[in-house]
Amino acid sequence: MKTLLISDLHLSPERPAVTAAFSRFLKDRASHCEALYILGDLFEAWIGDDDPAELSQSVIAELKALSDNGVSVYFLHGNRDFAIGRRFARESGCHLLKELHLVDFYGEKVLLLHGDTLCTEDVEYQRARRLIRNPLLLMLAKRLPLKTRQKIAIKGREKSRASTSNKSDYIMDVSQTTVATTLLEQGVTTMIHGHTHRPGDHRFKLETRNGTREARRMVLGDWGDKGWVIEASSAGLQLEPFPT
Repeated sequence: MKTLLISDLHLSPERPAVTAAFSRFLKDRASHCEALYILGDLFEAWIGDDDPAELSQSVIAELKALSDNGVSVYFLHGNRDFAIGRRFARESGCHLLKELHLVDFYGEKVLLLHGDTLCTEDVEYQRARRLIRNPLLLMLAKRLPLKTRQKIAIKGREKSRASTSNKSDYIMDVSQTTVATTLLEQGVTTMIHGHTHRPGDHRFKLETRNGTREARRMVLGDWGDKGWVIEASSAGLQLEPFPT
């Protein structure tokens, strides 16, 4: 058996080709696996589980069909769709995961996360993240009228694009110190994440109390002209691009 992991599709009505690619991926590949893990930013924006938009409802229906077919589907929030809640999970058949999730992939312990918490050099983003993830603020936001939330989401995306355009690649990438600290705190040597849109399979030395150990950080890419998937099986972990 095998398990698949994806991240950063950023589905939106403006990107129908990616939506179509995701639909094909679910039917042609994910339907033949044991489990599918979505590590955040499945959507470009998520304004609430009550959103009746055609895109939201079609994705929910396709994930539910996959789940009903016996594939375990797991979802870990990203910075674009952190407002996804229990209703989405119930209607799609997904299991919602915590910010840091430890899993055993066929004998190998792996830490899963979206990846934005590793970008600690971006102090401005981390400050904003703490604010918008405040449970009280999130609860109040969910009670706003749907149209108001739509306007907020549009302005938020515009502000995000403007902000990232003025930041260096170094600032927006992960901090290696934070990567090492996170692995040590979780007691593992392998992590998988997305968020940075910098796909890669990084090997490095991890200094522990008991000496140096080999460590691994696998990064899923975003979907556009091609998609990215990690396949976990008894043979190990493999990062693969594929045409969309």
